[in-house]
Amino acid sequence: MRHASLLLAGAMASLPLVLVPAASASAAPADKPQVLSSWTQTSASSYNAWAAARQNQGAWAPYGFDWSTDYCTTSPDNPFGFPFQNACARHDFGYRNYEAAGTFSANKDRLDSAFYEDLKRVCGAYSGASRTACNSTAWTYYQAVRVFGAPSVDGGAAKAPARAEPADA
Repeated sequence: MRHASLLLAGAMASLPLVLVPAASASAAPADKPQVLSSWTQTSASSYNAWAAARQNQGAWAPYGFDWSTDYCTTSPDNPFGFPFQNACARHDFGYRNYEAAGTFSANKDRLDSAFYEDLKRVCGAYSGASRTACNSTAWTYYQAVRVFGAPSVDGGAAKAPARAEPADA
């Protein structure tokens, strides 16, 4: 057995040394794009999956998702008492993570549509004039991000306020 070990060691010494990089501890799982996509669709089930993951971020740490949010940026998070804050947080999640992936432009329209669907689901909890007011506010928020929403220069998501200021103000 000792002789076989020496032969193997001698054979290995004549082979070129090839360095293979070890898997990076910070490398995200290969299914990160699929998970991100599943959490940024227009459906209620997509929203619910994202919300559950957001409550258990530690379980998703290997994916390196950016969970940071400024909610509805400079617009009220809960305009007229309508709780838009979580819809804004999911929208931020999509903007920030697709920007980091370098695929923001290809996904922006869907992210904005998902945001609008989330807002409309919030409004569905109201009736009568309150529902009408909520839906009108949701439309305004959606139009603002659709027209002005863009990733910021530092890689995070910057969203325009729901109301544009007059140019001469």
